[in-house]
Amino acid sequence: MAGLSALSGFSLLFSGAARPDPAALTHLLQIDPQVARAFAISHHPDPAEGWLELLSHGLTYELGGLAPAPGREAPEVVHRYGFAPQAPVPQGEWVGLKPGRHLSGGQNLQPVVRSMAAIVLGLLALEGVRGVSWGPARTLLAPDYVRRAFGAWLEGGAFPALGLTALARDDSGAMLSEGLSFFTGQEVRIDPILAENPVAAGKIAIRLIHSLVGGWEVKTPVEITGPQGERLGVAPAANGRVLQVWQAN
Repeated sequence: MAGLSALSGFSLLFSGAARPDPAALTHLLQIDPQVARAFAISHHPDPAEGWLELLSHGLTYELGGLAPAPGREAPEVVHRYGFAPQAPVPQGEWVGLKPGRHLSGGQNLQPVVRSMAAIVLGLLALEGVRGVSWGPARTLLAPDYVRRAFGAWLEGGAFPALGLTALARDDSGAMLSEGLSFFTGQEVRIDPILAENPVAAGKIAIRLIHSLVGGWEVKTPVEITGPQGERLGVAPAANGRVLQVWQAN
């Protein structure tokens, strides 16, 4: 089995000896009908290999790092959501979920990510899960946060912008998204003046991310109305790789 690509997968952090083996997944599917609706095991190699092929919505995924094989390498984490601000970074061992090989080139399609999100929600029923990481945005999410954000999204709610993407300030004071380009090829940059109010700037960024992931495209400068009724300018920059957002006159 190939290693987990940080550019396309989820990683689940388990405390201590709680990292599951293939038998634990089989048992979970037998006792939990809700999990069984989210995914099934479509290929079960020798348990010593430490991985399973999972089937969800007609697509297959690889879950690796299962006991007794070694856990997966820890993903890079920069942004945390759902944890107390001063809480220490949780420690443990990692299991990785990524698209199957037949999905090569389609990792960033929303149906693929949504199916993986459904699998992750099912895996949270296992004992000892301490966090979920999403590689493209370098995020680490608390289990309860994942249940709320992913659950709402899969039921037709808003895209989980603070989770499948992230927001941070750069040296100029601008607010930048991270991980949005995985879905759209672009990141959002909120002008430093707007970003002086991080709450308002965050609301603007989240609304834009939701619209862009939903298919909205900006190829030439436009003016839009923000969440609070403010007029905003939006224009592509950096050869279309960034969308600049500023307060319009």
